[in-house]
Amino acid sequence: MVSGVGRVAFVLKGYPRLSETFIAQEIAALERLGLPILIVSLRHPTDSQVHPIHAEIKAPVVYLPEYLYNDPLRVLRAWWRVRRLPGYGAARGQWLRDWWRDRSANRGRRFGQALVLAAELPADVVRLHAHFLHTPASVTRYAAMVRGLPWSGSAHAKDIWTSPQWELREKLASCDWQVTCTATNRDYLATLAPAGRVELVYHGLDLQRFAPDPGERAARDGTALDDPVVLMSVGRLVEKKGTDILLQALALLPPDLHWRLDHVGGGPLRKTLQAQARSLGLSERIQWRGALAQQQVIALYRNADLFALASRIAGDGDRDGLPNVLMEAQSQGVACVATDVSAIHELIVDGQSGLLVPPQDAQALALALESLIRDPQRRLALGTAGRMRVNAAFGLSSNIARLARKFGLRPTPDDQAA
Repeated sequence: MVSGVGRVAFVLKGYPRLSETFIAQEIAALERLGLPILIVSLRHPTDSQVHPIHAEIKAPVVYLPEYLYNDPLRVLRAWWRVRRLPGYGAARGQWLRDWWRDRSANRGRRFGQALVLAAELPADVVRLHAHFLHTPASVTRYAAMVRGLPWSGSAHAKDIWTSPQWELREKLASCDWQVTCTATNRDYLATLAPAGRVELVYHGLDLQRFAPDPGERAARDGTALDDPVVLMSVGRLVEKKGTDILLQALALLPPDLHWRLDHVGGGPLRKTLQAQARSLGLSERIQWRGALAQQQVIALYRNADLFALASRIAGDGDRDGLPNVLMEAQSQGVACVATDVSAIHELIVDGQSGLLVPPQDAQALALALESLIRDPQRRLALGTAGRMRVNAAFGLSSNIARLARKFGLRPTPDDQAA
């Protein structure tokens, strides 16, 4: 597709990031549809690996000063260039009102980054688009005001549920439009936004990249010591993922049940969780694989009998939206057991395309896991139903087409099938 739309600057927390490959997937798909993009990152990358999708992205990347003291001359030069622009006074006034209600160093940093963005923004950029409604949206909003440009955004999870309502309300009133990745998010934000401002667009899964496993699944039932049922979980080792609850549930499984767990993902709680596993006598059954490349993760999905995710609402309000890893597992026909948090029920229909249990209930999670470990036929049925549901409602092409239209593109049926 050839488009006549102007370039859009996507403002991201950091780039590239393994934990935000859904954003990279979106950018690559929009580029294929003809949207010219500039990536603006508030932070430099810290991951040791990158996702294959990042190699497909053609957009140039601009890094803003993560901390203003790292490059004070750049910030000062930016202020000097934009201080006389018509929108500068309004942006500064908005920042001062925000700072009065949130007198944090982060609030000051947001305005400094916005000045650099506004000063260095290429002339062909016609819109700013923020991924995440907290810090990136603040930087985007201030910069858009300085430059007199429209802005829009994509809201996800933590950015919604850990932000004060006054800030969400004012940002939603200021932007042109906002999309979010779950109906749960949309319904909440709609109570704070002008009518019609917030729309639902699922992230969607690239079904070509996650083609179904052509092989047959093993009929393991937990009775064979030398052929245990293979459990899998993927997620950062942080509070909201509930990995500690998963470990408690595994410790409650009957001792005569033979299983092992592959965990993919790193994070700050790694040592704490490994110590918990040792104290529960589970260490010999768990392999902590850390961050892996996508093809390695897909290979693990295809070898897994059962996928488990024990998401919860963290103490600071952080929570998952609709974890992509559940869609990934289901795309491979893996039966899923998850907690009924946030929007997970939008993907998994309890008893039909997976099992849902209450969050932070290790006993309920253990019972659900045991029931499926012992019943390979039910695992197969739930996994098949899950794959069909992902294919029908959570594919990338149909969801990206909705987003493309928001940016002024007109994807054709051939584009959506690509």
